[in-house]
Amino acid sequence: MANRTDPAAKSIRGTNPQNLVEKIVRSKIYQNTYWKEQCFGLTAETLVDKAMELDHIGGTYGGNRKPTPFMCLVMKMLQIQPEKDIVVEFIKNDDYKYVRVLGAFYLRLTGIDSDIYRYLEPLYNDYRKVRRKSPDGNFMLTHVDEVIDELLTRDYSCDIALPRIKKRWTLESLGVLDARKSVLEDDFEEEEEKDEMEQDGLEEEVAHEKQDYYRARSPARERERDWRRDSHRHRDRDYDRDRDYDRERGRGRDRERDRDRDRDRDRDRYRLREEKEYGYERERDREREGRERDRRDRERGRRRSHSRSRSRERKRHGRSSMSPRRHEAEDGNAPEESKKKGKKEKKEKKDDGTDHPDPEIAEANRIRASLGLKPLKL
Repeated sequence: MANRTDPAAKSIRGTNPQNLVEKIVRSKIYQNTYWKEQCFGLTAETLVDKAMELDHIGGTYGGNRKPTPFMCLVMKMLQIQPEKDIVVEFIKNDDYKYVRVLGAFYLRLTGIDSDIYRYLEPLYNDYRKVRRKSPDGNFMLTHVDEVIDELLTRDYSCDIALPRIKKRWTLESLGVLDARKSVLEDDFEEEEEKDEMEQDGLEEEVAHEKQDYYRARSPARERERDWRRDSHRHRDRDYDRDRDYDRERGRGRDRERDRDRDRDRDRDRYRLREEKEYGYERERDREREGRERDRRDRERGRRRSHSRSRSRERKRHGRSSMSPRRHEAEDGNAPEESKKKGKKEKKEKKDDGTDHPDPEIAEANRIRASLGLKPLKL
């Protein structure tokens, strides 16, 4: 029962007035403690007392999106739907700025386009500060005229989607609204009148000065004026001559400075060119030496391979020229010679001690053998 709309309330824009607030925000408001304790049983008369206690505006805030008391009172006004005269009195209240903002917000949700512009545009002249709670729960400072501009120009305010309204120039072309008149228009007219009066006074002063000038002309004053003009002319000529001489001296200094700068620049450019050419020559010599070295290595390798092939051919021809008996004798003696060589090698290995089963002792014996020392005997 506490969340139902007043049966006598009229539908706004073809729907229940409470449906102007999104369902999620509406359910958050119904679950809020301020709504249950402070907004229960309020009427259009007692709502004013709660509006006077407001100290900030805002929509929802915090992690669970709690609604502010301002939003709860807006919801209560949509529920009980106060008369238009009461809402207009809210807007015209100069003593309590939060009551004014509450009435303006409710009129923006439920009013027609012409009433919205007619009653909210005069609030552009209200520059009082108001506190606004941001979605993260912190307070920020704003002004009444900024809140009114947000209501007239934007689609969202305090987490509520505002109904669309027509542009002001469209209503003016239809004749529903008069052309907007600035509050400063009277001041501008007064400034224009002052400027015209000052301009007229200046023109009169100039006319009086001309009359006095023509009245005061005489031969003595003319001669004195001519003498002063000539003296000023001579003085100006001397000053011009000195200034031209100083200018020529300055130009000469600048010319010498430019010449020295050009000479230094040419010297640096020539030095860089020489260093670059010398570097290129060194790189060419280095590349040439590398090519010569590679060519010599290739020729040396070619000679070695040729000498190896020739030695193999000689051995092959020598073996083929031997008699069969010699071959058999050599083949028969080969095992005996290999056995003798194996025994000698084993004896040498045993004498060196390099065939020791312990790798560290074998390594130490190998080093001692290279130094000409006796092996370790363990």
